[in-house]
Amino acid sequence: MQLRRVKILGTGKYLPGLIVTDEDLDRRMGVPDGWVSKATGVGHRHYVSEGETASSMGARAAEAALADAGLSFADIGCLVCTSGTKEQPLPSTAVFIQQAMGQAESGVPAFDIDSTCLSFLAGLDVMSYMVAAGRYKHVLLVATEIASAGLNWEDKESAALFGDGAAAVIIGPSPAGDSAQIVHTALKTYSKGARYSEIAGGGTRQHAQHYTNENKRPYLFHMDGQGIFRMASKLLPGFIQELFEESGTSMEDFRLVIPHQGSAMAMRLLRKKLGITKEQFLNITPNHGNTIAASIPMGLHEAIHQGRIKRGERLLLIGTAAGLSLGGMIIDY
Repeated sequence: MQLRRVKILGTGKYLPGLIVTDEDLDRRMGVPDGWVSKATGVGHRHYVSEGETASSMGARAAEAALADAGLSFADIGCLVCTSGTKEQPLPSTAVFIQQAMGQAESGVPAFDIDSTCLSFLAGLDVMSYMVAAGRYKHVLLVATEIASAGLNWEDKESAALFGDGAAAVIIGPSPAGDSAQIVHTALKTYSKGARYSEIAGGGTRQHAQHYTNENKRPYLFHMDGQGIFRMASKLLPGFIQELFEESGTSMEDFRLVIPHQGSAMAMRLLRKKLGITKEQFLNITPNHGNTIAASIPMGLHEAIHQGRIKRGERLLLIGTAAGLSLGGMIIDY
């Protein structure tokens, strides 16, 4: 086990006001009525309106998390953006979140940790060690995603899955006598699946100045959902078994399992392959869609504020990400 005496002090969430239903997308994509609902199992998702940015959404979620924790920005030692998409290539999105919070002259260190859909889990893992070591007392983790900006509407099934939004979590040291802790984390990457989910242009290999690819099309999000499904289906059971063996736990130990909300198909895969009961499983896909790295902290926020997880109970965060990466974290809340 990798015990860390670290506590989740507060959470916050922000969803933009534009609600997009499955029926809206049926009409937009010119598919038969009911096609999007059957293909995605979403229902509705939120898109940003003109003028909204990833940093403005992240700032609102962060402010909500501070209020929830009973803290102010002056109590924060470090701000980390844990998102799979960036507001712009340079500088980091965390810088703009700090600015959007009205803290541009605070000097609080701000940087990004990116592991695509598992960015929050990876960031929480890394920064919990910093808190446990005494480097920072309070860390503000923010995941903010505008998926709608890069969707490929010719790839109908993947385009219909995604939504926009932000979530934030504040962590700090767990007081003496408090049961809150991070019990164990596992992260693995199998780069054989790197091309299954990607945006190929925009970096140094295909710089933004080369806006189109060889077919004169813009570099938009591409996802091979079937490829991800096959690879994850093969790897997840062994990954979870190893996680349990290393931590001395079993699925029966968890009050709640909060997955990355990838798709209805991914939700079914997780429950079936891993033996998760309906009572244990948190699914926010039907009114959020896939919000990339924001999905796990959004699920965590909903679980806490709906009373589905209480202090002293054990939960499991789990998901897959582009890479192909797998991640799991055991937390005593």
